[in-house]
Amino acid sequence: MRNAQFIRHAAFSACIAFAAFQAGQVLADSANDKFFDAALCKPPYTMTSAMKIYDVVEALAKPDTSSLGAAIYKLPHQISRDGFKSTEVFFASNAVGILVEGERADDLAAKYGLKRETSELLGTSTKGYSRELPADLQPEPGMAGPGKVSIVARQGNALPGKTLLACEFVQEF
Repeated sequence: MRNAQFIRHAAFSACIAFAAFQAGQVLADSANDKFFDAALCKPPYTMTSAMKIYDVVEALAKPDTSSLGAAIYKLPHQISRDGFKSTEVFFASNAVGILVEGERADDLAAKYGLKRETSELLGTSTKGYSRELPADLQPEPGMAGPGKVSIVARQGNALPGKTLLACEFVQEF
């Protein structure tokens, strides 16, 4: 009788562990899609889309706000797409994205059709690429002020060994 009870308990524990693993994998896959999609402007950057991704990451991790005036969230698991890997989600006042492992700006530019930027952002970026979204994906006039949404890939000394891939709103003055 004791053996039967032990076997039932072990089987039940194994089922719970398997279910937890499956749920964890579903959450990881969902986060993978959400974070990469946000960095690739799917949907284009708005305060609403940024808040949705913020709510997802806030449930997973606490931010490091010690660099660049941004919040960087260390994820409990690695996410990947198209050969690019990350464990960090990036939020700034006008951007949401991920920090890709390695200095991969050239590779990101090639994969996502980004063009070399002419400015190096006052020395913060040693290499940067961007692509403005088409007019039909830009925010409605008045919704965010005059400006444009772009996909950007940047690397520099401020984030050694990492490349920012982000959806960014830049105001026009």
